[in-house]
Amino acid sequence: MTTTMILTLILIVLFFALMVGIGIRSRKHATDVNGFVLGSRSVGPWLSAFAFGTSYFSAVIFVGYAGQFGWNFGVASTWIGLGNAFIGSLLPWVILGRRTRVMTQHIGSKTMPDFFGARFESKGLKIAASVITFLFLIPYTASLYNGLSRLFSMAFNGVDYSVCVIVMAVLTGVYVIVGGYMATAINDFIQGLIMLVGIVAVIFAVLKDNGGLMAAMQGLSEQSPNGWEFSSFLGPQPLFLLFVVLLTSLGTWGLPQMVGKFYAIKNEDSIKKGTIISTFFAIIVAGGCYFLGGFGRLYPVDVAKDGFDAVVPQMLSTLSPILIGVVIVLVLSASMSTLSSLVLTSGSTITLDFLAPMAKKEMSEKKKMTIMRAFIVVFIVISAIIAIKQAKSKSLFIAQMMGVSWGALAGSFLAPFLYGLYYKKTTKAAVIVSFVFGVCMEVFQLCASLGWVDISGNAVLSFVFKNSLYSGVFAMVGGLILVPLVSLCTQKTKPQHVEEMFACYHDTRTVEITDSLGE
Repeated sequence: MTTTMILTLILIVLFFALMVGIGIRSRKHATDVNGFVLGSRSVGPWLSAFAFGTSYFSAVIFVGYAGQFGWNFGVASTWIGLGNAFIGSLLPWVILGRRTRVMTQHIGSKTMPDFFGARFESKGLKIAASVITFLFLIPYTASLYNGLSRLFSMAFNGVDYSVCVIVMAVLTGVYVIVGGYMATAINDFIQGLIMLVGIVAVIFAVLKDNGGLMAAMQGLSEQSPNGWEFSSFLGPQPLFLLFVVLLTSLGTWGLPQMVGKFYAIKNEDSIKKGTIISTFFAIIVAGGCYFLGGFGRLYPVDVAKDGFDAVVPQMLSTLSPILIGVVIVLVLSASMSTLSSLVLTSGSTITLDFLAPMAKKEMSEKKKMTIMRAFIVVFIVISAIIAIKQAKSKSLFIAQMMGVSWGALAGSFLAPFLYGLYYKKTTKAAVIVSFVFGVCMEVFQLCASLGWVDISGNAVLSFVFKNSLYSGVFAMVGGLILVPLVSLCTQKTKPQHVEEMFACYHDTRTVEITDSLGE
């Protein structure tokens, strides 16, 4: 075994042991549904902020997106990371954080589908949202494993990729099933620290490898056709860059596994602190990832043959053995933190929002916990099988499904969730329209991408459905326009108890005066 393999293996074993140990220590917090799914709504600012950030940024960003968009935009791809920090992290905490925490506790909802059911007084909406969540989270989860294969082949030459997928899936499943949300949050915090240290270390190493920042920028200029595109402020494709920023940033507002972090946070003071921590984390991790990817053209990569996923591994191949080990653990951290959040979201959603409402009699807490844990296992197994199949067969259908998942979820849920928190006149009919519009947009995108539908003769369709990034943005923006318009036309479907629901935002507390004597 090489030095790189030995050091990497030691770091991975220590990492896995720590994750599982935390899962076992956290089992006391997972004795009922509220504790298992939300950590009893008592999670502090640091854990909540890191849980939000690590669920946001996975190996897909570090290896896939950083390589692809860094190659296409150069250092201008850093704008994607900054957009993730301010639009995808800061604004959701400011706009959604407090209202989500207050209203979800007031109406007793534990998941996003549960929110739709309670807020709009509709069992059907709750079930529909749970089905959309479950179906589109599976391919999204499978995509998390994508960035691992090339990095592991670099560090462990000859080790089958499927072994890595299975080990990662099993160990993630263990600490989620045993410790629930609290184990996930604590592990996310540790994994987030690893990501912060790892990103900073890798950036300095790559810049040093290229003679420093100015020399690296000069090298990028020489790679540009006109001598400036890849080292410029906005890059060679500003419009495409804008769509990438919007989809990867605005989408977090409507993703169940992201918004769920606000359900569990402890109090309003924690929300204020969490806002700052989460934004800082995103600036370093997301900004660092895309900034790093912007220097990909300085390395000998044949993207036409090997694809964009080869860019970042090639950049890292020249690092020292200890740094390669750190990068492997970094990518594992990014993947496992997001995976744990997704499987917990999916398992709780399918149990609490689909099976429980369909049951003839009320489920006991114990039965709900058992079913949730069983579906977490099912979800992990399915996503792992899809990931392995995709790696071996290069299935175009699976690859495209992964691309449309984010757009379908955010396109369906963002608008009705946002308006549901702020706009009393939002109606059940408007939510249905948003669900249908978001899903149909991305299903059509899938058909167009696979060549099942010919859109080449239509300029508008060719632009909107150019790829899942474009259609995803249009799905989200379209929902934001449709929901208020449809609500104005369908007031008869407005919930009856909406005033009572919104009263939670103006709750008044009266306290005794402890010092009633005047001067």
